[in-house]
Amino acid sequence: MTASWIDNQKNLMLFSGRAHPELAEQVAKELDVHVTPQTARDFANGEIFVRFEESVRGSDAFVLQSFPAPLNQWLMEQLIMIDALKRGSAKRITAVLPFYPYARQDKKHRGREPISARLVADLLKTAGADRIITVDLHTDQIQGFFDGPVDHMHAQVQLAEYIRNNYTLDHITVVSPDSGRVRVAEKWADSLGGSPLAFIHKTRDPLVPNQIKANRVVGDVEGRTCILIDDMIDTGGTIAGAVSVLKQAGAGDVVIAATHGVLSHPAAERLANCGAKEVVVTNTLPLTEDQKFSQLTVLSIAPLLARTIREVFENGSVTGLFNGNA
Repeated sequence: MTASWIDNQKNLMLFSGRAHPELAEQVAKELDVHVTPQTARDFANGEIFVRFEESVRGSDAFVLQSFPAPLNQWLMEQLIMIDALKRGSAKRITAVLPFYPYARQDKKHRGREPISARLVADLLKTAGADRIITVDLHTDQIQGFFDGPVDHMHAQVQLAEYIRNNYTLDHITVVSPDSGRVRVAEKWADSLGGSPLAFIHKTRDPLVPNQIKANRVVGDVEGRTCILIDDMIDTGGTIAGAVSVLKQAGAGDVVIAATHGVLSHPAAERLANCGAKEVVVTNTLPLTEDQKFSQLTVLSIAPLLARTIREVFENGSVTGLFNGNA
């Protein structure tokens, strides 16, 4: 009698929280899979319930969740989804966080403060996540907060390609909004054909979040097209102030390029009126109609996430997506 063996090949399954279903559908299309159907609802008191409609046993599960407001609700939903997968016997669970929540709270500035970015990593691990895929962390050190593999992807490739295709590189200067992002600006400059660098010297009140005082430009920007880069734009105060300083220094067109468009109120109004020619972000976060304005361009991060998921699933090289420079 011949034994009948069940085909035990790996099975890629994609799951999506309710925060940004459009991005999950784009990723699913790139991967040629479907988003696993689920029941998700909120109880009257705010508790979240999730149940998947298909068996997840033995699957390589990827749980995609983005974190617009209300951020804490979506974080809890992702933790609950991961717990449901763990209890449903998924073989490996990867948390896909295009935008990592609490990333700005990555160290203590003063006594008696939390390191909330580490807490998020601990919560994901406790819930049952085996690895994390994320895009453009606020600081690289956050990778070390998670006890497991972290695939830290960079949207610079897509953003820089857009700049190359839409602007003449001869008169471009890459501008960092502060001294802390000069290393990132150097990578940008290399990808734009060795463009010169500048940065904004600024001061920030550690007691008041989201408020800065931009001082002066270090570097030559007069008459040049300035590509002002950052990882995220929240209320837009920092970046709008930087545009103003660049204009005062004689800059030509100013183009803002950032990965995460948080765009908390009143960011849309500030950016629309700050004098920037264009604001380019990716769709790591969903944008409502109130957050959009005429100068805004949104690029899809789905191809990058899909390629990363594919490499992880096939045990390939994620670093190879960046020519070994990730």
